Amino acid sequence: RGSVASVGKWREEFGTRTRTTRTCKAASTSRDGAKGTARPSLARKAIAGPAKDVLGDQVEEEVGVEPQVRKTKIVATIGPATSSWETFSALATSGVNVARLNMSHGDHKSHGEVVDLVKRYNKENNTGIAIMLDTKGPEVRSGDLVEPMELQPGEEFTFTITQKGLKSRKNTCTVNYDDFVNDVHVGDLLLVDGGMMSFEVVRIKPKDVECKVVDGGVLKSRRHLNVRGKSASLPSITDKDWEDIDFGVKAGVDYYALSFVKDEHVVHELRDYLRKKQADIKILVKIESADSITNLDKILEATDGAMVARGDLGAELPVEEVPILQQRIVQTCRRLGKPVIVATNMLESMIDYPTPTRAEVSDISIAVREGTDAVMLSGESAYGQFPYKSVQVMSSVAGRTEKALELYSGISRFGSANSDPITWIDGQDRTMSEVLAYHATTMANTIKSPVIVFTRHGNMPRLVSHYRPKSMIFAFCENEAIQRNLNLYNGIRPLHLKFGADKEETFGRALDLLKAKGYVRAGQEVTVVQSGTRPIWRQVGAHTIQVIEVE
Repeated sequence: RGSVASVGKWREEFGTRTRTTRTCKAASTSRDGAKGTARPSLARKAIAGPAKDVLGDQVEEEVGVEPQVRKTKIVATIGPATSSWETFSALATSGVNVARLNMSHGDHKSHGEVVDLVKRYNKENNTGIAIMLDTKGPEVRSGDLVEPMELQPGEEFTFTITQKGLKSRKNTCTVNYDDFVNDVHVGDLLLVDGGMMSFEVVRIKPKDVECKVVDGGVLKSRRHLNVRGKSASLPSITDKDWEDIDFGVKAGVDYYALSFVKDEHVVHELRDYLRKKQADIKILVKIESADSITNLDKILEATDGAMVARGDLGAELPVEEVPILQQRIVQTCRRLGKPVIVATNMLESMIDYPTPTRAEVSDISIAVREGTDAVMLSGESAYGQFPYKSVQVMSSVAGRTEKALELYSGISRFGSANSDPITWIDGQDRTMSEVLAYHATTMANTIKSPVIVFTRHGNMPRLVSHYRPKSMIFAFCENEAIQRNLNLYNGIRPLHLKFGADKEETFGRALDLLKAKGYVRAGQEVTVVQSGTRPIWRQVGAHTIQVIEVE
């Protein structure tokens, strides 16, 4: 799990806010062991346990014979609490689909060890957990302090870009960014750590930004600074980011989460670089700055997927805009057929407590109802006291919401109830594969069967995922990199399988694997989709949908 000192260091760097009161005080607050030995409280069972009420029984009957398989994916940040083999294995077994490396913390050696853990777990369990490298990006931070400063509302405070005479100046702190004095203006609101403290700019001098404290608190060293409504004039990819990107190429990560993307040119720059490196690593843009919203449509057109990074987004823009922007980003990605992750503060309270707040539960459910591909844990799984319970709660809430959607409204083949209809099928630019995915989804929904796809490049499973069939999509891949890549997409359960020369023999092995895992049973029908100009078992390109009964 990592030493107490290392966990404490992460908690200090993250600047976690700790609540002093809690309604479910009686719940156990002991750390959950790697094997989940802690006895859950009644409150925790009510939130994280499988639904066993009358509605839950109805859903099982409606959905079909396969066991519950959560379609919404879980991204978990790996840190001191989950970076040993025992702790990572327990976390992965709890239901993680993507392991996130936060390059704002740790070094290449520690992150490389995590990559090795993921690869080992995948090899032993055929899970295809993907690895996402999250770049630090350009950050404006306050400087080092001799000791924390306690500031009251109304006090004067100065941020300076010079070290000259600093020791003799009262209520003054440096900033790590020389153009800070040019980026801010009188009347701007400066936020510390996303709003934990705030300052109003009252005067600007050649080397200083003089402020009045609006929301007081304790200012510590190297705190993250945002200007409400503005983005810093810094490059989106820093020198450190390029070093981390090279590390990701060598380590064989599957995704880059690119921080503070301002426009589509940054995406093209990184894609060109990866092409020269011959690295097939997908790019996810983090939407977290004012500039990214201004250029949102062009950015999402250029990228492979997106993350709604609500922490900095809610600092640079009014916080009441965040839910509206979240839905807009999710629905735009859904319309484009690109994966999207909703992140930040989803189970923040579970860093310190064994049960979530009810608002956090609703937050996860809303993201699922909006049609997100994945939800994400940050400090909860990196250094929190209850990493496994956090995954279990997130999994339980997502799965329960998915079942309720099926029972009450039927899953729209366009994703969520709020999304616009997909126009691919009606447009002149549609491909035969898109048409096949559309009708395979319709057939699978009609006969209540899972969809099985044999794929070399992952294109057909992604297309079927776009239409959100009621049952799972089982994607059989020969290429392990494709298996990992597909693990981010909603509803896809990617499995590694060597394809034989005989189609029927391969089908039989695939169905045997699904039966062994409890996904299908004898007598059940499954919908098998094959498409492409580069066929697996065909001499020429063909497109087929088959319904097969499991023997």
